[in-house]
Amino acid sequence: MKELKNRLCQLTDQYASILSDIADYLHSNPELGCEEIKASGYLKKILMQHGFRITNQLSEAFPTAFQATKGFGKLHIGFLAEYDALPEIGHGCGHNLIAAMSLTAGIVCSELLEDMVTVHVFGCPAEETIGSKVIMSEQGIFHGLQAALICHPASETTFGGTSYATHPLQITFIGKPAHVADPEYHGINALDALVDFYQKLKELEKTFTQPYILGKIITHGGTAPNIIPEKAVMKATIRSLSAEYLEGVMLPQIKKLAQKISAGHGTRLDLFHYEPLFKNMLNNKQLENYTRNNFITLGIKDIKNYPDDYADGSTDVGNVSHLVPTIQPEIKIGDGIAAHTPEFAAAAHSQYAKDMALLAVKGMCMTVADIIEFKPFGKY
Repeated sequence: MKELKNRLCQLTDQYASILSDIADYLHSNPELGCEEIKASGYLKKILMQHGFRITNQLSEAFPTAFQATKGFGKLHIGFLAEYDALPEIGHGCGHNLIAAMSLTAGIVCSELLEDMVTVHVFGCPAEETIGSKVIMSEQGIFHGLQAALICHPASETTFGGTSYATHPLQITFIGKPAHVADPEYHGINALDALVDFYQKLKELEKTFTQPYILGKIITHGGTAPNIIPEKAVMKATIRSLSAEYLEGVMLPQIKKLAQKISAGHGTRLDLFHYEPLFKNMLNNKQLENYTRNNFITLGIKDIKNYPDDYADGSTDVGNVSHLVPTIQPEIKIGDGIAAHTPEFAAAAHSQYAKDMALLAVKGMCMTVADIIEFKPFGKY
């Protein structure tokens, strides 16, 4: 097995140009979620050149998604590729590197392990917004995998932690417009209802017993001060470390409160989830141990290990992790950089970032070798 890992690392070095070309092309051609036409086409072309079969079971919902498959082994391994960028900033979350790492790892494993492993590279659009992996999970596209691997760029190399489950909600109160000075025709003030709800929601928050985040803004509160507001709208990002607590406790109570407030003010109420449910991340401990040890073997130092309840964001990779043993470690690409900033976008284009990403590819490929040897998830 040591010899196999060495061969995987040697082939990774031979394919360093593939990783570099992907990272550079995507960085120079940033596209928003569901608009990744260039990225998707470029990635599929590379995969087909290396013998992968390309399909897309979600061509209507996500035209830029894809599944690339190669090999005939009983062990099915998935590599998750993300490639959407951010408005104005470009690849300020380093998805150009995520796609580069996942494709390179998939190609390396498919060439050396095709008799033992069937490799699947999943093209996953719109991670920053509506999260294609949510629908892909619901449609059974990850069914049959023994493991799913992805590595995210960061300011430190880390393992562990989780992510917040999130299910954003738009709350709209609809009243009746009227002139504020009309002595006979009286309106129903939707803004009053929303302000009342906003204040009582802060009281409700005090009753939540598990860690949560509740961010909220008023996006519409009327059209003119001499017109009683007919409509008032709040958008809220509602997050918990547990999808079950979010869906089973927080959201029902928030919706019940909105209904009560609306009835009390005589308004109509509209509740709309404007983005799908992102579940909390469940990092598989066995896979983490394999990959951490492989990173250490490769000379990666200063690895930070987060506790299970640490989270600083949300991702649709969480939905995959509820179905398949999954990990998403982070690989350092620069010092003192924060995601979703121009500085992070600049770091994602650096030679240092590509060198670190190549090490991460080696670590992921070595982890596949560990899965072959130890069969941690049963026989296959």
